[in-house]
Amino acid sequence: MGAPTKETAAENVAIENCETNKGSDMVTSKTIKSNKTLKRTTVHRIALGEITPNNLGQLKKLNTVLFPVQYSEKFYKDVLEVGEFARFAYFNDCCVGAVCCRKEPLKETNQGINSDQAKLYIMTLGVLAPYRNLGIGTKLLEHILQHATSTTQHPKFVEIYLHVQTSNEEALNFYKKYDFEVVATVEGYYKKISPSDAYVLSRKL
Repeated sequence: MGAPTKETAAENVAIENCETNKGSDMVTSKTIKSNKTLKRTTVHRIALGEITPNNLGQLKKLNTVLFPVQYSEKFYKDVLEVGEFARFAYFNDCCVGAVCCRKEPLKETNQGINSDQAKLYIMTLGVLAPYRNLGIGTKLLEHILQHATSTTQHPKFVEIYLHVQTSNEEALNFYKKYDFEVVATVEGYYKKISPSDAYVLSRKL
């Protein structure tokens, strides 16, 4: 939701037969295939997990399915440096979503960088279509908000923000439930998709 969703590709896609390779952090998916309905089980286990160098390939695969944007190696390098602010989401041990953030130092007018305060930017937050409306996106965002507002967090975050495609009503409604507000519109933010404009959503912390 922190980036435009690749609805045409992701609407009926599920990553199935996922396994955790015990003894490492690597999560593998044996198949990616079309699936119109999620096979509901009586027990839904939703958990979050670290993104590490060992499972970074899983994030790249997930982003390819979720978003119509090709992310640079710098994006993935940044993901490995933010700790709690980058997480996978697992549904019954299957990797079905992720959130990735970036810390941004707060610049003060004529005073350089304030090392005690920062902003947090949500680069991406997405869940595979068949696993939406199950509380997974909520769990990802609440994890980020919990750690962003922690009294032990340093530097202290004063704001969390993201860009949302102007046509993405689902994402807009989702973030507004968590007190995010539209503070600006950036014309032509997205280079290869339409509509190309984005809203800037912000929440003061």
